[in-house]
Amino acid sequence: MSKKVIVFTGGGTAGHVTPNIAIMKELDNEKWDIHYVGSHKGIEKELITNLNISYYPISSGKLRRYVDMENVKDVFRVVKGVGDARRILKKLKPSLVFSKGGFVTVPVIMAAKSLNIPVFIHESDLTPGLANKIAQRFATKIFTSFDEAANHFPKEKVRVVGSPIRKELFHGKASDGESWLRFYDKRPILTVMGGSLGARRINEVVREALPELQKKFQIVHLCGKGNIDPNLENKPGYRQLEYVNEQLPDVLAATDYVVTRGGSNAIFEFLALHKPMMIIPLSKAQSRGDQILNAKSFKKKGYCLVVEEEELTKEVFLKEVNSLQQQASTMKRTMREATKTDAISILVEEIERIY
Repeated sequence: MSKKVIVFTGGGTAGHVTPNIAIMKELDNEKWDIHYVGSHKGIEKELITNLNISYYPISSGKLRRYVDMENVKDVFRVVKGVGDARRILKKLKPSLVFSKGGFVTVPVIMAAKSLNIPVFIHESDLTPGLANKIAQRFATKIFTSFDEAANHFPKEKVRVVGSPIRKELFHGKASDGESWLRFYDKRPILTVMGGSLGARRINEVVREALPELQKKFQIVHLCGKGNIDPNLENKPGYRQLEYVNEQLPDVLAATDYVVTRGGSNAIFEFLALHKPMMIIPLSKAQSRGDQILNAKSFKKKGYCLVVEEEELTKEVFLKEVNSLQQQASTMKRTMREATKTDAISILVEEIERIY
């Protein structure tokens, strides 16, 4: 039996790529020929080419909610992107396009619809992003992480499945993580993750608070591309890294507490791993507010503490980290009681039906 072709798309941030990777790794390579369409310069290009999967870059604009002259230029970029995507899809002849969101996906989904190719999309956040708001009219099926998100899509298309969690995250070894980080004492490990693009204010506050933090913790600081502080290199009990890929399962296995943005994929992963977390969501000034809603939902369920970025100071940060440590055992218990859904298996099963 010849292989069927599937095309994945999604990009802009790692959160729009890692769930796709999780699904791709579970597909039967004897059945599926896997390809990826993304932008020319997005993080998805690096992440996907590292996996030796065929990568096709297309022109894409940025979806903005405010008036800007770039919006005019981006109309032409998106139109060109649709043309790029059509040429790629006509050549590959996929049985299915699977989209994880991000502005690069809009031309791909529009091209797929014009060629009568089925489209599945997955929405991670509590409310849909602009890309998936546009995409829903072209989608064959829509999957969501949050129950609440299903209300924003047509009932006949939508299904709540949870978040696709990378299975390798469950197989990390704490001892390997500690030795890779060069952490050798008994202080608990606090891992700070500002997302693949980094988080300037979180980075600043962590570094301001470092002398006090180091009295109680060993700190892993994932500060984003280009955000390494050379003055803090080789500081005992503190590792700053732009991004962690292969070693992430071991690092998380060794981690006791997490400070994170409110990106859905990340917080669902920490929930699945039962890691007590403090969420510092992107502010409304920097985003559409999706991370704030994600964080509030998790806080209501008892999975995290939440600190608004506008209120973030060194003093507030240290106080909340202390609270996180005190509430950790209760948080873990609540996380263990959370309803578990195996989103990966459900999504793979849905894809297999196309086969």
